[in-house]
Amino acid sequence: MPFDDVEVRHLRALRAVAEEGSFIGAADILGFSQAAISQQIAGLERAVGQSLFDRPGGPRPVTLTPAGRLLLKHADAVVDRLGRAEQEMDDLASGTAGRLVIGTYQSVSVQLLPEVVKEMRAAAPNIDIHFIEHPDNDSLVEDLISGDVDVTFLAGPFEDSRLDCIELGVDPFVVVLPADGLEARRNRGRTYPVSALIGVPMVGEHDCDCQSAIDSGLSAHGVHPHYVFRSNDNGAMQGMVRAGLGPAVMPLLAIDLADPGIVVKQLDPPLDPRTIILAVRRGSSTLPAAEKFVKIAKTECRKRLSRSKNAAATPA
Repeated sequence: MPFDDVEVRHLRALRAVAEEGSFIGAADILGFSQAAISQQIAGLERAVGQSLFDRPGGPRPVTLTPAGRLLLKHADAVVDRLGRAEQEMDDLASGTAGRLVIGTYQSVSVQLLPEVVKEMRAAAPNIDIHFIEHPDNDSLVEDLISGDVDVTFLAGPFEDSRLDCIELGVDPFVVVLPADGLEARRNRGRTYPVSALIGVPMVGEHDCDCQSAIDSGLSAHGVHPHYVFRSNDNGAMQGMVRAGLGPAVMPLLAIDLADPGIVVKQLDPPLDPRTIILAVRRGSSTLPAAEKFVKIAKTECRKRLSRSKNAAATPA
């Protein structure tokens, strides 16, 4: 087909000659010789099989033929679209624009993610950020491998040969007590014996990776928890502790430490902590925006976990 021979340089030449009204003017704008512009227009006319310019000769400007006016509309659309594509590709390469989908889970979403997103917005305001939240690693990993998310938070320790995992920090398990409760008044130190949880009504989560880690850790120290309330909403769990329903063992990052109705203590002996991980697909190209997000998350997670650890270490 003749149009297969049409090239972008032909369309740019068409637009330049139409705007300038002369081949020499188009040559000046595009940085070519007049002969090169004439050759490009001649090649375009051969490709489409029609004359595109009326050439009156002398000082009078060249003008578009009906076929030229029709083709110019499409040339404008193609050249403008390519210009936008070039800009978007530059933005994508710099990590300042495009679409970024992040996998997350509740405690990260509430306590850490807002700070990371705030910094990300400041660094790259044109990025379109979306989130997918799941309570378990398996669902988050599935979304990452399938390409539904570009980068995801995970609760560690965690390894998967398909992923590159970046450890952001350690999030210890602590016990949450009502501030006006008997246990908090009895124990004014920074630590709380795990054995004191034996036979005590407790607040916990529904089955999930985090709750499984807590139950395994408590069981290793002879505590088999009796849960009288379960919720995967950290705020609801904390509210029930505040109301005196029972203590809760939670990851530090999941707790609102500004709540005056609770006391947070380190467990003695401590349970194996979870780690906060960011993961990307191994062996595939990572979006520059995702790389920027990982860098910001490392900084913000260190700040947040440090503040939380210091606050939890303050005696009641």
